[in-house]
Amino acid sequence: MTAIDARWFPPLWLALLTAISAVLTTVYTCITPFAAFAVVAATTLSRRQAVGLTVAVWLANQAVGFGALSYPWTARTLAWGVAIVAAAVIGTLAAQWTVRQFDSFRAPVRAVAAFVSAFALYQLALYAAAATTLGGTGAFVPSIIVRVLVVNALTLVGLVGLHQLVVAAVFLSRRRRAHGSAARVA
Repeated sequence: MTAIDARWFPPLWLALLTAISAVLTTVYTCITPFAAFAVVAATTLSRRQAVGLTVAVWLANQAVGFGALSYPWTARTLAWGVAIVAAAVIGTLAAQWTVRQFDSFRAPVRAVAAFVSAFALYQLALYAAAATTLGGTGAFVPSIIVRVLVVNALTLVGLVGLHQLVVAAVFLSRRRRAHGSAARVA
């Protein structure tokens, strides 16, 4: 990407991913695919931007949840919100660490490894919150974990595809500008 593209791409990408997360919150109600967003953030953004995206996705989730889905305004719900954002940031940091550790591998291997670490640590952090203070360990039965895993995996595939489309659009736009500039000079 050119310097100009590099300047506007991250904010546009962050806004697009945040908007997508809000839509997914309405579709899946209680399953926001934080592990999928963590992997996309870890593979396409800087560390600071990735954590910022994670918090933005969480804020969008909470805004849709309380604003449109009528999440109850209780201390327990608010505490779960804090636990979710903490777990999501942990998952994002795990994905970033994994991407760095697998730097010599091809992109799909890095993404799968990052997904495994992000999903595992996100779920473990939530389970720890449930088991120690918040309750609700029944949400961690295998059938629910598998459903959450599938939602995250499908979302990751979609987000990776979207990233490829956005990168291709930037490339084509750059190519058209360069071609147009060359034609004007000639």
